[in-house]
Amino acid sequence: MKRLIANARIPARYAHCELQNFELNERFTTKSLEFAKLAAEKFVDEFPSATPVGLLFMGQVGVGKTHLAVGIIKALIRRKAIQCMFRSFPELLKEIQNSYSPISESSELSLLSPVLDAEVLVLDELGSQNPSAWVRDTMSYILNYRYSENKVTIFTTNLLDHENPMDTNKGVFYSLTDRIGPQMRSRLYEMCKTILMAGNDFRQHMMQPEPFRRGG
Repeated sequence: MKRLIANARIPARYAHCELQNFELNERFTTKSLEFAKLAAEKFVDEFPSATPVGLLFMGQVGVGKTHLAVGIIKALIRRKAIQCMFRSFPELLKEIQNSYSPISESSELSLLSPVLDAEVLVLDELGSQNPSAWVRDTMSYILNYRYSENKVTIFTTNLLDHENPMDTNKGVFYSLTDRIGPQMRSRLYEMCKTILMAGNDFRQHMMQPEPFRRGG
């Protein structure tokens, strides 16, 4: 179990995240957050299901998407010894870019292999990077491979299916489809159950008297 937890690459920032400490505080809780926690618990209880379907947590920053995603894979490891992995999609792309060699693709493949083969993969911050052709090609390769191999993937994204601000200072608006493309958004409908999470950004209230921590 310790080896599985270590290999899951959960960042230290989210080491505290568990399903049971996703607090439904009355100052922050909405019906959608209650539903999201129930959906996460049900996902763990029913894994593996006959049809390999993942989850797509959608919502603004600070509502607990990453907290639930990390809580799920921790519970799967502890309760069912499932091989899981957590990767931030922007960081994964950066690692691939930094390892790229025009002579050999072995470095890129060594980084991608654990991502492709994990029984359950969390891809955090989907759609947060600029949608260049290379980004979309890499994302398409990962998603299509895992879809074809019946691998379960859990995504988090700050984007919605309608336009919402990515950078309010610049007045830039995007939808998830704008960032990942219509083909990939369509594939996500097949791969995942969408969980919408609406609520206040807990980070704005971190210094308030009531202690309560939650991942992005």
